[in-house]
Amino acid sequence: MNDRQQIGAPAAITAERPAYTLWQLVTYMLRLGTFGFGGPVALAGYMHRDLVERRQWITDADYKEGLALAQLAPGPLAAQLAIYLGYVHYRILGATLAGLAFVLPSFLMVVALGWAYVRFGGLTWMQSVFYGVGAAVIGIIAISAHKLTTKSVGKDKLLWAIYLVLAAVTVITESEIAWLFLAAGIVVWFWRVPPKWLRHGSLGVVAATQIPTAGSVASTLDWPLLTQIAVFFAKAGAFVFGSGLAIVPFLYGGVVTDFHWLSEKQFVDAVAVAMITPGPVVITVGFIGYLVAGLPGASVAALATFLPCYLFTVIPAPYFKKYGKLPAILAFVDGVTAAAVGAITGAVIVLARRSIIDIPTLVLALATVVLLLKFRKLPEPVIVAGAALIGLLVYPLLRH
Repeated sequence: MNDRQQIGAPAAITAERPAYTLWQLVTYMLRLGTFGFGGPVALAGYMHRDLVERRQWITDADYKEGLALAQLAPGPLAAQLAIYLGYVHYRILGATLAGLAFVLPSFLMVVALGWAYVRFGGLTWMQSVFYGVGAAVIGIIAISAHKLTTKSVGKDKLLWAIYLVLAAVTVITESEIAWLFLAAGIVVWFWRVPPKWLRHGSLGVVAATQIPTAGSVASTLDWPLLTQIAVFFAKAGAFVFGSGLAIVPFLYGGVVTDFHWLSEKQFVDAVAVAMITPGPVVITVGFIGYLVAGLPGASVAALATFLPCYLFTVIPAPYFKKYGKLPAILAFVDGVTAAAVGAITGAVIVLARRSIIDIPTLVLALATVVLLLKFRKLPEPVIVAGAALIGLLVYPLLRH
């Protein structure tokens, strides 16, 4: 792409020639979507490790901007980060292809699992697999969180305070509170680069980010089922903040309680499918859609969920790039990033409490950390596959 300044886009978004081709980035996202286990925490860490540290395709500043925007906007964090990183050098085309490449592999996997689930009446081996994989994934994401912490927070005392507060809040509430990310950005902005009205002690009005609101869309039994699916999952994608796991309570309320599309057991199985497959956790919507209305239901549910997060990323991206180098914006991004990494670290603890339930799972998690520290080039999929096999062998023995 020799001429990267798009018509109508701010002039400041032009960049130097990238050190990679669009096809290389798409191939990477396909591979990450196929083999990237661990949910948003691990996936964000993998992108930083691979694209910033190892390949140096993306600058640390661009990565931090993408992470901040992904945290501020509703929708699945990892998918939005992938979309933004695709936008950095290849704009709309890069964002679109990177997002599709990241989501498509896991979508195909959950559709295949949905077919098997319907055909064979449930997947009883899921608990065994997740018993092993869940513990190994904790080790993987713990290392990712540690690297993000040392890279993003550094030795800044204010950022450490924000980081620790967000980690504690996430552990206590087991959720990510969107307004705290905004508050963290504003605190660092005001501390490092106080606005003139604040320095002079005069009154002023602070412009706050407005979350788009929309009237609730009533569902009636006269509407076609696919329309109901589209409306519900579009709301899930547009109005749920935080990591992929944050969408689970919202989905439960609609899928099980309101629409009665799935039983409680089917919904738990759907979440388990998302956890044992690579890629974004939110891809569970594909499995749910398949159980409700087959392949059309899976396609509509996935498209309706991911389209809002795509738009919430590419529309503000040029302006985020244009003004991202201003001192006030840099301070704001640092604050949001520290908050995001704190929340990610807290999520590791929350997930660990659910996945590490006995001595074997504790040993698996610790062994994963040791293996990854000792053999830095050991592929995570190898560890996950080994953990799945151990789960299949050990779990039935412990439950009998």
